[in-house]
Amino acid sequence: MGIPTIEDKIVQLAIKKILEAIFEEDFCDASYGFRPNRSCHDALDRVATIITTEPVNYVVDMDIAKFFDTVDHNWMMRFLCQRVVDPSLLRLIARFLKSGVMEEGKYVETDKGTPQGGILSPLLANIYLHYVLDRWFERVVKKRLTGFVQLVRYADDFIVCVQYGSEARAFGKALRQRVAKFGLEIAEEKSRIIEFGRYPCRGARKQGKKGTTFDFLGFTHFCAKTRSGKFKVGRKTASKKFRQKMKEMNQWLKGVRNRIELKLWWQLLKQKLVGHYHYYGISGNIRGLQSYYNQTLRLAFKWLNRRSQKRSYNWQQFKRLLTFNPVPQPKIYHLPYSPART
Repeated sequence: MGIPTIEDKIVQLAIKKILEAIFEEDFCDASYGFRPNRSCHDALDRVATIITTEPVNYVVDMDIAKFFDTVDHNWMMRFLCQRVVDPSLLRLIARFLKSGVMEEGKYVETDKGTPQGGILSPLLANIYLHYVLDRWFERVVKKRLTGFVQLVRYADDFIVCVQYGSEARAFGKALRQRVAKFGLEIAEEKSRIIEFGRYPCRGARKQGKKGTTFDFLGFTHFCAKTRSGKFKVGRKTASKKFRQKMKEMNQWLKGVRNRIELKLWWQLLKQKLVGHYHYYGISGNIRGLQSYYNQTLRLAFKWLNRRSQKRSYNWQQFKRLLTFNPVPQPKIYHLPYSPART
């Protein structure tokens, strides 16, 4: 992490506005992360719409290993020079890149990577991947492949939907070579090519097998059906993310129970629940929200009774507390994606 000072934040914010005005005109439609009027839910809906409406049979799910830590500064500056001609601005950006980070209270100089936590870092990452991945995909990959292929990227997390298996494998090989050229590496343990789409799911059902799944932006995508029996992409909270969120909630409740009055941290608990619902509250994921709600209440009950040696509440008393001080119930905030939506 690299947390800038107040003065640095002001300067980085000004640079960010300048670079956004320049590069927003260049960025590809497949890019969704940290861009004006685009969100992770737009990227999720785009993936689902592509798989539902296009001849997609394969999904290339690859992860760049430690992307923010391995961005090559020389390549970064070369990319910036494509559109920025002001030497003073370029020198200032170079200084931010090489400003260093604090690790365990010690200052460490950096010769690569963009410090996570900086205002400028997400935009610089977008610029880097625009040249390394997005533009290469549009100008080279699409022209070489004969079948349907489409990229959807959110920051360094991306999915490629492909029609033919041979072309999916060829793309995976080309991608490894492409990112290596720019000092990046594919995390092999997190990367795979799977059969996914209308016809692979139909084939799996005929054989009595479960269809394959993939994770993207905290959601597991799986084969499902609409009420009328048509194919659709189902989405639910990814198991890994759910466990991570519950662990974070458990640690927070454990730490806050004796430091702040109950009436104060109870309000914070409500805000945390609403924040979770706002992100994970997409159509079809009500069971995931309900599980998060139920387990959070169990954790709250557990840590309320560990504030001292004497037990504070039994379960009936805790339910009475909820009656007079209710917490937000699970709610879907994002309606079903529309196949016509782009």
